[in-house]
Amino acid sequence: MSSHSYLVGLVGSGIGPSLSPALHEREADRQGLRYLYRLIDIAALGTPPERAGELVRHARDMGYDGLNVTHPCKQQVLAHLDALSPQAEALGAVNTVVFEGNRAVGHNTDATGFAASFARGLPDAPLERVVQLGAGGAGAAVAHALLALGAERLTVLDALPERAAALAASLNHHFGPGRAEAADLLQIASLTDGADGLVNATPIGMAAHPGLPLPVELLHPGLWVAEVVYRPLETALVRAARDLGCPTLDGGGMAVYQAADSFRLFTGREPDTARMLADIAELTSAH
Repeated sequence: MSSHSYLVGLVGSGIGPSLSPALHEREADRQGLRYLYRLIDIAALGTPPERAGELVRHARDMGYDGLNVTHPCKQQVLAHLDALSPQAEALGAVNTVVFEGNRAVGHNTDATGFAASFARGLPDAPLERVVQLGAGGAGAAVAHALLALGAERLTVLDALPERAAALAASLNHHFGPGRAEAADLLQIASLTDGADGLVNATPIGMAAHPGLPLPVELLHPGLWVAEVVYRPLETALVRAARDLGCPTLDGGGMAVYQAADSFRLFTGREPDTARMLADIAELTSAH
């Protein structure tokens, strides 16, 4: 048993169903670490998202080693951090905060997590034209991952058109002009009709936000479908796509790989992702 103990947490809204505590604590137990993972639910606390940065400061003062950050706080915490990793700075979103003495350093493991999951689950998926729903914190990470994986053209749609436009502009700055574009949600039918793949990077499909992020009739068998939501593991979108014969990727792999990267940042220890993938399969089947 390690003499060092770890206190970490998750800041977000409606996070009661999160499996992050179990994923982290199970891996820590196997490595002989004393490790406590707490949920800090802003909805339960009555804290608005714009005050999430205050929770980060309080956690540091209370002796936390680090925090994970999820919807809707991944961009809200930026102004309250002392430094950002290059990936987090490029994405403009943070999902992991490590406390180094009095400094709070922001990282983003969502992009690497999605990329690793996609390479494992849809290794031969065509990437000429991809449509992505959602341009928030998770959306920025997924978009960077898709372009890094070789997507030739990525079209981003969001309920807030200005957010989609800002993400597309940022992507073209990092990856070169013409790689990304923003489109109006009214164009979704024509866009999905000619696309190779569709990614849902919105909260729609979560236990707290049930439903489909687009009309089911816009899905077709020539479309692969990827999901970032993992609770439930089979969202309404994944189920509908599978029923049509679409190649699908659920959000479980991204959850595991981003958790593994966060665990490494918190502890300096190398996690066993194969064991963690088995963990999430067991945990999701039990609920």
